[in-house]
Amino acid sequence: MKMERNEGTSEEIRLFKGEKWLVLTSILGFFLAAFCGLWVVVFGKDVAPGGNVLNAFSFNAAIGIFLLSTAAILPYSGLGRRGRAFIRYPYIILTLYAYAAETVQNFRGMNPRFPKEGSPFDVTVGMIFGVVALLLVVFYLVLAIMYFRPKVYQTQPEIITGIRYAMVAVMLSFAAGIWISMIQSRMVGLHGNIIWLHGLGFHALQAVPLVAWLAARSSLSAASRIRMIHLTGISYILGLLAIGWQTVLGHTVLEWSSLPVAAGICFLISLSAGIFVLRKTEADRIFKNTATPASRRPGSM
Repeated sequence: MKMERNEGTSEEIRLFKGEKWLVLTSILGFFLAAFCGLWVVVFGKDVAPGGNVLNAFSFNAAIGIFLLSTAAILPYSGLGRRGRAFIRYPYIILTLYAYAAETVQNFRGMNPRFPKEGSPFDVTVGMIFGVVALLLVVFYLVLAIMYFRPKVYQTQPEIITGIRYAMVAVMLSFAAGIWISMIQSRMVGLHGNIIWLHGLGFHALQAVPLVAWLAARSSLSAASRIRMIHLTGISYILGLLAIGWQTVLGHTVLEWSSLPVAAGICFLISLSAGIFVLRKTEADRIFKNTATPASRRPGSM
C-alpha cells in the first residue's frame, strides 16, 4: 500500500517496504503455529514430562503477528538502509532461535524457559532463551526511540503518533515478560496472571497504528485526527495500567471489580474512537486507490 512522501524527499513510504525477510520470518511463525495446532487437535497438548504444545502454538502465532506488525511500521522509523538492517537481521536471528527453542523443547517434553529436572542441554537452552528475550527487548527499545525523534514525526504526524503510543504499550508488555522471567511464573498471588498484560500490550501494535492509518485518510480536520489518535492511545494504555495493577494485587482480570471494569471502559473508549475514525474514512477513495487495474476496466465486474 502506498503512503505519502517524506517531506523534503522523493521517497515514498509504504507499509512493509524493504522488509521481505521480516515478513517471511513472521510467516514461518504462522506455519509453526498451524503445525502445533494440528498436533494438539490430533494428539493433545501435553508431552511428558513437562511439555505443552499449546504453549508453542500460542507463542509462534504471537511472535508471527508481532513481527508482521513490526515489518509494517519499520519503514516509518526514519532509519536508513544500514539502520534498518541493524534492527532487522539480529531480530530475525533471535526470533529463529526463539521459534526453535519454544517448539522443539515443548515437543521434547520440556519447558523451554524453566526446565525442571532437565539435562544440561535443557538448562543451557533455557539460559540462552533468557538472553535472547532480553536482546529482543533491547533492540526493540532502540527501534522505539527512533519514532520519538521530531524529524520522524514531521514526515507522517498521524501515523507516528499512533506508533508512539503502540511503542509505549509494547514496552509495558516487555516489562511484563521480564516480570514473568524474574519470578519464573505467570501467576501472582492467588489469581493474578501476568500474561494478560503481556499479551494485550503487544496487540496495541496492531490496534493504535491502524486507527492512525485510518485517521490519516479520513475527512476529519488535521487537529481532530490527532485528537482521536491521542484518545485511542491514551485510553488503551490506561486500560493496560489498570490490568497491570489488578495483577500486582494478585487478582484475576475477569472479576467484577473496579480495576477490571475501568480497564474494560478504557478499551471500549479506544475501540469507539477507532470506529468513529473508520466511519469518517473516505472509503470510496481508499477503494479507488487500491483497486486492481482489471477492476477499473470498462465493463469489468
